Amino acid sequence: MLIHVVQSGQTLYSIAQTYGTSITAIVEANEIPNPDQLVVGQAIVIPIIGQFYTVQRGDSLWSISRKFGTSVFELAAVNGLNINQLLPIGLRLYIPERPKRQAEFNVYLEPLGAQVSQSLEDSARETAPYLTYLTHFSFQAQRDGSLKEPPIGNLQTIANEQNLVFSMAVTNLENNQFSAELGHILLTDDDVQTKFLNNIIATAKKYQFRDIHFDFEYLFPADREAYNQFLRRARDRIHSEGWFISSALAPKTSAEQKGQWYEAHDYKAHGEIMDWVVIMTYEWGYSGGPPMAVSPIGPVRDVLEYAVTEIPPQKIMMGQNLYGYDWTLPFVQGGPYAKAISPQQAIQLASKYNAEIKFDEEAQAPTFRYTDENQKVHEVWFEDARSIQAKFDLVKELHLRGVSYWKLGISFPQNWLLIIDNFQVVKK
Repeated sequence: MLIHVVQSGQTLYSIAQTYGTSITAIVEANEIPNPDQLVVGQAIVIPIIGQFYTVQRGDSLWSISRKFGTSVFELAAVNGLNINQLLPIGLRLYIPERPKRQAEFNVYLEPLGAQVSQSLEDSARETAPYLTYLTHFSFQAQRDGSLKEPPIGNLQTIANEQNLVFSMAVTNLENNQFSAELGHILLTDDDVQTKFLNNIIATAKKYQFRDIHFDFEYLFPADREAYNQFLRRARDRIHSEGWFISSALAPKTSAEQKGQWYEAHDYKAHGEIMDWVVIMTYEWGYSGGPPMAVSPIGPVRDVLEYAVTEIPPQKIMMGQNLYGYDWTLPFVQGGPYAKAISPQQAIQLASKYNAEIKFDEEAQAPTFRYTDENQKVHEVWFEDARSIQAKFDLVKELHLRGVSYWKLGISFPQNWLLIIDNFQVVKK
């Protein structure tokens, strides 16, 4: 597949003609919300096998073959070229489809309300071909060791039918906040902990979960080793049932990183105990903070490069947001929170307000500004095909297990297209 960035004056017709495809194929692949009014700077995935490359100054068949992981001989053959000829600048070369490595993919699913909505179940079915795990968020631990269950709906059936590992996310959420006090009770009171583990096992059997996923956040730093010991005990119980055990980790860059979100998360211990981990490499740009990319490539790289020194890379899932944010300017700390939006909604906003999308090369993320009907200036950061491809390249470079998404129900069709273009999805 090819990622095309819309230039001034281009239409879907001219783009389709350029790549020898149809308007319908491009619109359907990208679920383009604005087919009659493309936005300058909008990234579009062209659904073709392989891709095209335009020769730049200094390029040779050898350098281009290295760039795309193919051979000089194959590149010359498919383009009808002599292997020794000089390449004219501007020549368009066809690049064959690249070999795909295996990878695993997880998505969190969070029902809101008393039942699982039909749209959320439909999303689970639609994205199932691109997934290894479907993680149901969340089963909330109680102070007596019981569990508060979310609605299940038809999710168990969907996971079974679609060959997904149904994963049970267990959290220390209490009154919609992660509770250190609740975590302390579960990790230090033996009787409560025994009841807690018994309830997890019974619930997993009831709903046919095959992975137990612990997302304990904002624990007391002093409970770090207690958390490790609890996970070892949980692992032994869970493995005896033939299931997987996994966990979510805050995005650290050193073992000594301070802050309550980080200190109780021991990367080295989780790397030894867990079958796989999700590292939450997002929320640098967040609803209550200043405008910036949610998962800028530099900080994401810093976290993952540290992580692979403590955790086997084949156990690491890179966390990835499916959403972006729309901030109202000027930003005021404690002022109005940014609004979460999907990539599709971001494109619609840019189209509505005739805003040009810029791509921040440092963050490897798209952004734009617009002025609304009340003359308020907004700044939007979101995800597109280019930002996701940059993350996929990092996953391959660091030999990670795969990618985990927060969360299902946010429309981003380009992401799923690029998964199958880059990877062979593992099923278990």
